[in-house]
Formats: sequence, structure tokens, C-alpha cells
Amino acid sequence: LTHYVVVRRDLPLGVLAAQVIHATGVSTDRHPPGTYVVALAARNEQHLKQIADALHLHKITHHHVVESDRPYTDQLMALGLEPVRDRTDVRKVLSSLPLLGKEATR
Repeated sequence: LTHYVVVRRDLPLGVLAAQVIHATGVSTDRHPPGTYVVALAARNEQHLKQIADALHLHKITHHHVVESDRPYTDQLMALGLEPVRDRTDVRKVLSSLPLLGKEATR
């Protein structure tokens, strides 16, 4: 299985880490042994919304993490995709995104 999470790179590090954890939790209840977890970076909220639209268009099951607290109230913060065995469709949507932490090299 591969479990993807996409998070906004424009967030402060602590907020970013919390959103990765949140997106992981809402999109699966456990990782069986051998599961790969991939954290990808979106530039900002608008970019994340575009990714969500593409996931919806390709019928890829995903969950939105929307913040309820200030200063990010009602903003889309991250996406958690349900783990998949076949990554073909997911790669169509996410292949251009850099790994979180590798954005500067792409």
C-alpha cells in the first residue's frame, strides 16, 4: 500500500507538521506492515484546491483537512488520500508535486 498526504508548504513548520498528522489520521485508521507513506508539498491553499479538484475528477478517494481555528479558520490545509495498492491514477494527479522538504530542488 501507498498512503499519500499533500500539505501546504506556505505554513509555519509546526502548523505544517500538525496538518500532516491530521491528514494521515482522517484518511486511514492504520498502516499495515509494508505501507509506504509519502508526504508531498503544494505551494499554497489555491494550489491545494486545484489538486483536490483533480483528485475528485479522477475519482480518487481523499479527505480535506480544513482548519477551524484562527488564524487559518476555514482554510484548506492538507489532503489525505486513502491508501492505494495501484498508484497509476494517483500518479496522474500527483506526479508533478515535490516530496515535502525537497521543493527547493524541483
